[in-house]
Amino acid sequence: MAHAYMGGFGNQFATEALTGALPQGRNSPQRPAYGLYPEQLSGSSFTAPRESNLRSWMYRLLPSVRHGAYRPWDAPPALGSPVHWPVSPQQARWDAPPMPQAPCHWLASLKRMALNGSAASREGASLYVFACNAAMQDRFFQSADGEWLIIPQEGALALETEFGLLEIAPGFIAVIPRGIRFQINPIAAQSRGYACENWGLPLRLPELGPIGSNGLANPRDFEYPTAAFVDLPGNFQLITKLLDAYWICDLPAHPCNVVAWHGNYAPYRYDLRRFNTINTVSFDHPDPSIFTVLTSPSNQTGTANLDFVIFPDRWMVAEDSFRPPWFHRNVMSEFMGLIEGRYDAKGEGFSPGCSSLHNCMTAHGPDAQTVALASEAELLPHKQTGTLAFMLESSRVFQPSDFALHGGLLQPDYLACWQNLQSRFHGLERT
Repeated sequence: MAHAYMGGFGNQFATEALTGALPQGRNSPQRPAYGLYPEQLSGSSFTAPRESNLRSWMYRLLPSVRHGAYRPWDAPPALGSPVHWPVSPQQARWDAPPMPQAPCHWLASLKRMALNGSAASREGASLYVFACNAAMQDRFFQSADGEWLIIPQEGALALETEFGLLEIAPGFIAVIPRGIRFQINPIAAQSRGYACENWGLPLRLPELGPIGSNGLANPRDFEYPTAAFVDLPGNFQLITKLLDAYWICDLPAHPCNVVAWHGNYAPYRYDLRRFNTINTVSFDHPDPSIFTVLTSPSNQTGTANLDFVIFPDRWMVAEDSFRPPWFHRNVMSEFMGLIEGRYDAKGEGFSPGCSSLHNCMTAHGPDAQTVALASEAELLPHKQTGTLAFMLESSRVFQPSDFALHGGLLQPDYLACWQNLQSRFHGLERT
């Protein structure tokens, strides 16, 4: 089934599934149409500046306060896997998580790989991989801690939210803002990918600076759902995440019962193939910051709490240049994943579904095989195709979880990819 979407990042939207469900000229009339309940969802403080104020009004069959008492939810251990101490500066790389053999829904399949900051301080992020093969059925999820970035790598997903329906295939991403109720179900038999819970400021489009008014991710390409409601009483459950703990309560009806909504706080999706890549047309491999799709700023100007960066199909034309990413050590910390094809800095060992972590000031760069090939390559214009990698970059150190280090996915021989690098020094030239 094709779903209708509304375009424009952060727009003020208005949508109704029944004609006349949205009140005109006011938000909370005494007697709303169809006997609906008005309810506001705020993603920022009431007094936040207008340009950063986030809120939406929903008109629903039942208000969200209609639920049973919360009780602790026995979450799978890997979902909340604790941080492993001490944090080693060692480079790390992981295999893709295997598809489950028994039925496993998206939330239960999440495995925490790393985190920084904390949900309590509203800074940092938590990183996950997932592999699921079942629907969430009568269970829904909301996070009071942060917004969720969903990155499918294999198999399309259907996201049923209070605000409407989103479908994302590999090559798309979706963002579910803090506090929105949703469930994620595989459209095909199974799905695998990555997820990130951002505890900092909401993701936004990066500033363009000298690039000008066009380029990178264009605002009109971000798509938001139109109102679509479910009128279904029954036995449903809501799992809520608060301060990194999980709670569950019973619901008397389906929670996606919003008949109409308006505002600028809602889930959205984006097709990464629409990213307008900026690259060099002269020399050198430019900084990866020019591949930023979305950013969560920190309180330090020009330094991100979290950047979402992609490396898509693009032309490589740099003259007299080593074209792959260069060797470097960085004040930022980098978690990478591969959605499709091959990443141009790595050969064997980094296949789709894999992930890697290079923390603050940890040396990293192309492997020995890539260096050998790129150093001798004929520098003709070359179209890099069939590839899509991403990076989640943060100003804070990512702390690997116990699952990441002991859950069976860690590649023990990652460091070997650089061991064949030898000195190429020719000695001093004498005249």
